[in-house]
Amino acid sequence: MCGRFTLMIDADELQAEFGLQAAPAEYAPRYNIAPSQPVAVITEWPARRLDHMSWGLVPSWAKDPAFGSKMINARSETAQEKPAFRSAFIRRRCLIPADGFYEWKKAAAKGPSIPYYFYLAGHKPFGFAGLWEIWHAPDGGILNSCTILTTAANSLVAPVHERMPVILSAVAAGQWLGPGSPQVWQDLLKPYPAEQMAAHQVSSLVNSPHKEGPELVIPYAG
Repeated sequence: MCGRFTLMIDADELQAEFGLQAAPAEYAPRYNIAPSQPVAVITEWPARRLDHMSWGLVPSWAKDPAFGSKMINARSETAQEKPAFRSAFIRRRCLIPADGFYEWKKAAAKGPSIPYYFYLAGHKPFGFAGLWEIWHAPDGGILNSCTILTTAANSLVAPVHERMPVILSAVAAGQWLGPGSPQVWQDLLKPYPAEQMAAHQVSSLVNSPHKEGPELVIPYAG
């Protein structure tokens, strides 16, 4: 799964890296993005625009927005079949900018799980494959929300967790957002090459979603 990630670059870098029409006005680097919080989302192609949505997809038919707390991730292998995701898979695919994500390794004994930070070699920013949805509240309000697609872990992530978020290359990101077919989009949802990634253990400070700051991604020896 993917339950926490980072987007540490500044607004100008974000615009350049993802080909945005403009640098986002309301944006701040984040070191500990958690479920239910607003996340940066790119939905349009080729004229890319960045919006913010709640992390945790709320289907249009949900009775309560709290439903989204169970939908922070969608398994890429079955997203096309699930009622909560199948419409979004066809009509509302998105790219969620990031530059790293956290995962926790279960301790061998009864100790606390150990957090690790995963990122691309060279710390290059990337996009998660995501889906987004529109929910209409009874009072007329509108909530836009999103989920991150996951796949089987590659050989770097597997010793820590059996699943990982789908990371898209620049070419794959364009294909994901652009026109195509369900099979074309499905074929993009695979583990990112392990040899193009790196990882290190980090402090348990990241366990709290209320913690923020560059100290969260610093290597920690334990």
